[in-house]
Amino acid sequence: MPAEDVQSEASLGSLTLSSPLTTTSTTPLSTPSPYATWELPFGKAWVHLNADQQFTRPVLIADGFELGASDHATLYNGLNDNLPDEQNPNRPRYHFLDKLKDRGRAVVLIGFNERSASLLDNAKAIREAVIKANAENVGGTKLMVGGFSMGGILARYALAKMETDGETHGTEVYFSYDSPHRGAVIPIGLQAFAAFIPNLAGQAPDPNNDFYQYVNSPAAQQMLAYYYDHEKDEVGLHPLRQAFLDALQEVDFWPRQTRRIGVANGTGNGVSGSAPAGQIAVQSTGQRPFPGTTFYLQSQGETVQVALLRRYKWTGGVLEKTVTTSGLPELDGAPGGTLASYGLVAKKIVEAGGEVELHYPAVCFVPSVSAVDVREVTNQEDLYTPADSLAGESQLHEFRCASTNTLHTSIVPELCEWLLERLPE
Repeated sequence: MPAEDVQSEASLGSLTLSSPLTTTSTTPLSTPSPYATWELPFGKAWVHLNADQQFTRPVLIADGFELGASDHATLYNGLNDNLPDEQNPNRPRYHFLDKLKDRGRAVVLIGFNERSASLLDNAKAIREAVIKANAENVGGTKLMVGGFSMGGILARYALAKMETDGETHGTEVYFSYDSPHRGAVIPIGLQAFAAFIPNLAGQAPDPNNDFYQYVNSPAAQQMLAYYYDHEKDEVGLHPLRQAFLDALQEVDFWPRQTRRIGVANGTGNGVSGSAPAGQIAVQSTGQRPFPGTTFYLQSQGETVQVALLRRYKWTGGVLEKTVTTSGLPELDGAPGGTLASYGLVAKKIVEAGGEVELHYPAVCFVPSVSAVDVREVTNQEDLYTPADSLAGESQLHEFRCASTNTLHTSIVPELCEWLLERLPE
């Protein structure tokens, strides 16, 4: 195989499935300087005073999942809906952080040295931030603590562990924003593709490949409802996820001394999204770098094909692998917060010199039933159950689903307004 073709394949290594909050902008961002920066175990926090320049009635918000360290500018502008939107540049913006500060709330943004590290480690950063916030809180009011996506899971565990350990967290309201309480989903075909991308020597998997590191990071393995083991060619629950679920059980699953609320970027009506099972999501139509590679939307059934992976071998010829699943529900089309998972793969193949046909760029990432903790995502009936009708089954005291399926962690005015109405006094 020509060296330039291996190089083009290796360029796919920068692919990660970023949410709006974690996508680094190529445009310089104007970001208010924090009043203080707290150094924390496994991370740091950026403190922003309220509109009256006081540290009162704090709201602590934890960052979500990605590779690498949290970036203050990206996190602040993501939460404040200031990031560039190439798809809809003229849409109205909803400045969530500004509205918090205008309501007299100080804002503490909690970031991590490595966002893909173990949840059990990064939760320690939240614990320390909670302790510091209580120590510096003017007036001694109760905190609101939570996070977007993974951040909501970390805050849930951190507060629950503080209670189990007999520590005072001073938190009145816990919140989560499209957090995968019962697991997130990355299409199995894409997980398999992460281990199919070669390094410059033509060997796969490439341990330095960003996409491979993304899927196989401790945090991903702890949050994914389904994990593809490329060595065994099997789909199942990763041992790290089971260990994290055991750790949650040890702290009684949830913080019990708080009011617990949450929102979902997906709908609560149980209606399928626009990703019909079995259809081709994206297909590489060019000769390079992955000729004929095809990804299919997840279907039910036994030995269902979800991907045909093809690439040239260094020694000549084409290496081909068929990826199948058995017993999985129709995950891609489920109601939930979406990611442009297939769209990102298509874009990267084109950037590497290939050609593609893209039919379904965005699919479900965090099912609504997971984000509001009402059902498991492991069977069809539960996955498509109308979450809005199951408030009594959730460990959240209240939740709100979006009116339409929206991008995972995107700032949705109706969801943010609902959260603002439930700020602690």
